[in-house]
Amino acid sequence: MNDIIIGIDLGTTNSEVAVVRGGRLQLIEVEDAYLMPSAVGLDEQDGLLVGQAARNQLALHPERTVRSIKRRMGEDVKIPLGDRSYTPQEISAVILARLKQAAEVQLGEPVRKAVITVPAYFSDAQRQATRDAGTLAGLEVVRIINEPTAAALAYEADHAQRRHILVYDLGGGTFDVSVVRMEQDVVEVLASHGNNHLGGDDFDALIVDQLRAHVKDDHGLDPADDPRAMARLRHAAETAKMELSSAPITRIEEAYLLEGRHGPINLSVDLTRADYEQMIEPLLDETLEAVRIALEDAELAVNDLDEIVLVGGTTRTPRIQQRLQELLGLQPRGEIDPDLCVAMGAAIQGAVIAGEQVASMLVDVTPYTFGTSAIAELNGERYPYCFIPVIRKNAPIPVTRSEAFFTSYDGQEAIDVRVFQGEDPDALNNTQIGSFRIEGLSDVPAGNVIITTFSLDVNGILHVSSVEKLTGKRKEITIDSATARFEREEMGAAQERVQDLIERDADAPARQAAASPAGQRDAELIERAEGLLEHANPEDREDLVDAIEQLRDALQQEDATAIEAAREALADLLFYLES
Repeated sequence: MNDIIIGIDLGTTNSEVAVVRGGRLQLIEVEDAYLMPSAVGLDEQDGLLVGQAARNQLALHPERTVRSIKRRMGEDVKIPLGDRSYTPQEISAVILARLKQAAEVQLGEPVRKAVITVPAYFSDAQRQATRDAGTLAGLEVVRIINEPTAAALAYEADHAQRRHILVYDLGGGTFDVSVVRMEQDVVEVLASHGNNHLGGDDFDALIVDQLRAHVKDDHGLDPADDPRAMARLRHAAETAKMELSSAPITRIEEAYLLEGRHGPINLSVDLTRADYEQMIEPLLDETLEAVRIALEDAELAVNDLDEIVLVGGTTRTPRIQQRLQELLGLQPRGEIDPDLCVAMGAAIQGAVIAGEQVASMLVDVTPYTFGTSAIAELNGERYPYCFIPVIRKNAPIPVTRSEAFFTSYDGQEAIDVRVFQGEDPDALNNTQIGSFRIEGLSDVPAGNVIITTFSLDVNGILHVSSVEKLTGKRKEITIDSATARFEREEMGAAQERVQDLIERDADAPARQAAASPAGQRDAELIERAEGLLEHANPEDREDLVDAIEQLRDALQQEDATAIEAAREALADLLFYLES
């Protein structure tokens, strides 16, 4: 029996999990909802809060709550939470662990593998940080795929007709747009463009700025000086944004927002959709410029597009849909919930990897150019740091490319290989993501050939090697992360910190059962029994089915006595059949 591979959309604002079982797509509920807020907090007793519980306490205890951690992925930072600090990977791991638990409870068996999505424009460092978070959560991340690609899979899993699709993905903290070609069950990303620091949070921030100005003008106090007041304003702004998707005006009211010189300050202000749309117009212009660049990179004209697919809750804003229709002449599709389609596509990709029969295959691309620096001409002058692209932006992955470089003077004994990510002809204007040095080169005239190879795997992780052609002397590097690589010792310490957080769970109802040692033993017993069904004789198969059903029924009813009896009966039967 193949391992279950769940699909996870690890979002800035919300996260979701889905799975394909028996050819059917199944969304997983986390505490009675498909959307789980991407928030982690500690209550006043230092108990762990994850999801909606953490989101609920944000306004009262912003200092004990972390949100939008996705925006910090790939950064070498520590985020304070209670009396300790955690890396973005560790905070994200707690979110992933909760999604994993929910899947185990709903599926009734352990989950060890996942496909996790990332924005198409996530850097190498951010992708590796996401993989590290999965590892910390106890998941083998079998694939990382781009969110727009996952959305295309969700929309087009059952279609083979050729067409070009523009995926406009505006989430809580990131934006990207991808041009996708679908033909004969192959999903191929032709081009991607975007901004890792543009999303619904920025739309909220514009409303918050207006609310702050209103309070300052009327009362002479700045809410920015009070973290709790700012948390309440952010929550109010997010609520107003969502309400304006379906209403022309909304009233924002926050009683006792601040304590003024003459008593409590109450906020009560109307916000119209027209005013909100005027605020966000510059941000929309930026996203539409990204659409233009992506089409240009894909070498397509507007009239070559067949469909527009919307991803991310912010795309419910009517003005976004209106601007896209004005620019592209197409009505965006919206039959699949834009908040859920990414997790659905990730689950479909997981099913493909697990060997299930699913219609679509996947061809992804790199959103960046990767290369090195060398002495060459730049602006008509010799310059030592010219950027030499090796793997170009929008190359299908996995991909391996090599370039020949030459020593610059006689008897050169060493070379420095610097790895950059970016598009600027001056390497120093790009992002350096790694470097290494080859020493002991042959004592030969200038022009000694050094072959440098870049390999980008399906998860967007880069491997670089250089070889002296004359002798085969070789040096290589795997660039897991530009700024936040987890060494083995760091990973072990991080796992301990994450486990410590998880064990402080302040709200551990029945969902914890499948993740507890006893719950894991029961799940493993059931898994072993199901593994024997195929080869058992008819009589033993019937006994196995009955024993499995008895244990599952007891677990569902949470009857401790019945669970123990059913567990022992199944264990005895397995002992007999496996001996």
